[in-house]
Amino acid sequence: MFIILTHENADFDAIASLWAAHRLHPDGVPLLPRRINRNVSQFLALYQSAYRFRQIAEWRRQHLTRVLLVDTQSLPSVRGLRDNMVAEVIDHHAHDEPKPDWVHHVETVGATTTLLIETVRQAGLAISAEEATLFLLGIYEDTGALTYDTTTPRDAAAAAWLLENGAQLSVVRRFLEIPLSPQQQALMQLLQSSAEWLNLEGQTVLLAATAAPEDFTDEISAVAHRMRDALVPSVMVLLVALPHYVQLVARSTNDALDVGELARRFGGGGHNRAAAAMLMETDLETAHRQVLDLLPQLIRPIMRVSEMMSQGVKTIAADETVREAAITMRRHGHEGYPVVDEAGKLVGLLTRHQVDRTLAHKLDHLPVSQVMRAGAVTVYPSDSITRVQQLMIEEGWGQIPVVADHNGELIIGIVTRTDLLRLMARPDQDSAESNCYELLATALSPAIWHMINAISRAADALNNPIYFVGGLVRDLLLGRDSADIDIVAEGDAIALVRALVDQFGGDLRTHKRFGTAKWLLSAEVWQQVLDGTDVAELSPQTELPSIDFVTARTEFYAEPTVLPTVQQGSIKLDLHRRDFSINTLAIRLDGAHLGELLDFYGGRRDLDNGIIRVLHSLSFIDDPTRILRAVRFEQRLGFTIEPRTLELLRSSADLLPHVTGGRIRHEIELALAEEPRIAVMERLDILGILEHICDGLYWDVASADYFRRLPRILRDPVWQAALQDESTVPAYFFLWLAPLPATVQNTLLKRLRVRKTTETDVHSLNQLYLTLQQLPADPRPSEIERLLRPFAQRPRALLAVRTLFDDTPVANWLDAYQREWRSVRSALTGEDLREMGIKPGPQYAVLLDRLLAARLDGDVTDEGDERALLHYLLADA
Repeated sequence: MFIILTHENADFDAIASLWAAHRLHPDGVPLLPRRINRNVSQFLALYQSAYRFRQIAEWRRQHLTRVLLVDTQSLPSVRGLRDNMVAEVIDHHAHDEPKPDWVHHVETVGATTTLLIETVRQAGLAISAEEATLFLLGIYEDTGALTYDTTTPRDAAAAAWLLENGAQLSVVRRFLEIPLSPQQQALMQLLQSSAEWLNLEGQTVLLAATAAPEDFTDEISAVAHRMRDALVPSVMVLLVALPHYVQLVARSTNDALDVGELARRFGGGGHNRAAAAMLMETDLETAHRQVLDLLPQLIRPIMRVSEMMSQGVKTIAADETVREAAITMRRHGHEGYPVVDEAGKLVGLLTRHQVDRTLAHKLDHLPVSQVMRAGAVTVYPSDSITRVQQLMIEEGWGQIPVVADHNGELIIGIVTRTDLLRLMARPDQDSAESNCYELLATALSPAIWHMINAISRAADALNNPIYFVGGLVRDLLLGRDSADIDIVAEGDAIALVRALVDQFGGDLRTHKRFGTAKWLLSAEVWQQVLDGTDVAELSPQTELPSIDFVTARTEFYAEPTVLPTVQQGSIKLDLHRRDFSINTLAIRLDGAHLGELLDFYGGRRDLDNGIIRVLHSLSFIDDPTRILRAVRFEQRLGFTIEPRTLELLRSSADLLPHVTGGRIRHEIELALAEEPRIAVMERLDILGILEHICDGLYWDVASADYFRRLPRILRDPVWQAALQDESTVPAYFFLWLAPLPATVQNTLLKRLRVRKTTETDVHSLNQLYLTLQQLPADPRPSEIERLLRPFAQRPRALLAVRTLFDDTPVANWLDAYQREWRSVRSALTGEDLREMGIKPGPQYAVLLDRLLAARLDGDVTDEGDERALLHYLLADA
């Protein structure tokens, strides 16, 4: 005989799960528990004909071959049920300790009904409207109609499917909003009269203890629900003395206290937001004292700003124009920016809304100071998150700068409304340390999140563990954007991608020697992956055109400074070969492991402490380019190279001359490609690294000035259009070299083994710079155009020269050339000269150049003028 059981004091989730399990296993007998909540009893009394439940009281002892438990992991008392009976469990309470030999199907969702409905749906079973309504009651009651923090997207999806299958919301409302009985009302009055308000770690805790009214037989959970909604505590614990035991009922509205853990301390259970326990063989006073003793131990310290703030805040100068601020906003994408004066002092906040309104009124020339929200609303790293919430509500600032505890004017970070929303969406703090599921779901775009889930299922089917690793994980944990999505497979990466291509399409590029594969994602692939979802992004293919898969590997260095020998390895070995501890973090992605954080080498701790640390003392000896990388990460992240690592870095710097120029050049290009370039180059100079790269090499303060100018020049739409998507790295490279002696420049170019075109550009630009300096005070446009013509197809070279001549007449000439003169053409062409009977030859170039010069200088304005000039030139010849 096969029976299906649930817990006593059964709510709708328990009873709905009981019936759903019976639908999946028609040979199982669904036994109703002895005690059922009043609203559930009323529902079953009305709809009893729709369900074939059996009462435990009616059950006769029989030989049991199988037991299925739903919404519980404890065996109830049933005739014929042995204590050592092996059971199968389907539950959503993940905190219970699995029992040996039992089969557990436990997943953290809002309701057990959700897990069963997913299986019902996959099995293609038809359900009646009455059944759909019961199932929806189960999900809605345990998730607060999908509003509790424990609610997951899976609960919402299951609820949507039930509505599609006829679930009646009017019936759901009726049985979830049943008025309290007279007994319950009396109990609620007693509890309110005995209520104690405690303040623990900044959280409001309501603790109430009372004896139940005489002959009380109703459930207490409905009373707890009403009290929580009426009094709105962060945590509520009710103790009710009944004839043979004390009933504990606990509710929580945030992560301050896992009430499930509180209940488990007394032999009960539940989840982190709602739980209960029966305290046997104790009295109310003892129970009250035990709870009072436990609460300070279990409640978590309040979260501080330092734990969630973003470092390295981007600010806007008060004297910038709104036009310039709009460019910054488009470039960086944030919704609001602190505004600072010339001294760096906070004077206001500029939001995208304010900028958009100003642009709409065509007032983009106004200074930011005239449109910003003036004021200086700040928090300290040691402030509580509650303080941030209060300020956002009271002041209306959606982005609040964080200032140093020791200096209230030094802006060191920012907390945004988005940070708070992500915090609210996180699971409890303990699991958040080891599980990044919610982080991935919120940080990745909906389309990419669906893609990762599809890959997760495919990898799980192949039993192939896969991971996000390194910089991507680091940036996710820091709340920073990451450009690339690469996946490391602990098994066969190529086989995994082949399986994905077979399932979804797309193209495959492989490199068998290194075990790597690239999955090229066409629009058709994205359509397959997103089919059946509500994701409606315009072009996910543009956002992510391909994904690289790499087989986990280990490596060893045959000798210092050379590239390593690589072999396939485990994920732990793969992470160990990486440069710094903050880059050794991994997030597992396959199947049920999706979101698990792996931290073998203390990367999370160093990330939290802002530390750059190598994994072993030979790290810089194995690969001296890590010296440059350490400085780049330190400055980019606002971290500090820890003392021992800095000592190893200094002692290994003399190995840099043995590293090939191409590898050094690559690291320098990476440093010049991102902010803060100046800080990186200054730090390399201070540490003596530049001198080790090339004799006589240094960082000149003039280069720092040039580096600061370049972004401002790039705000000019003319130069933006000229550069388009070209990299600015070559321009920064030339600006670094510009103030250095020619001998140092030439030595560095050879040391870095730069491309021939780069070497030619550097020499040409040096000569152009000297020539422009020697021009007369008022040259004709044609002289400028002729001088710059060789660089017409190299705008980034001209951009570098333009930066050198900031706020000078030469700068105006270069702007005019880029804006207008380079596009000027003569009306007459070589074909016109041929038709006029002029014999082709070198004179064509001379004549057309004279015509262009006349056009540029304003001597001719139309084709007629050009023909007249041409006749004059021919006659004069």
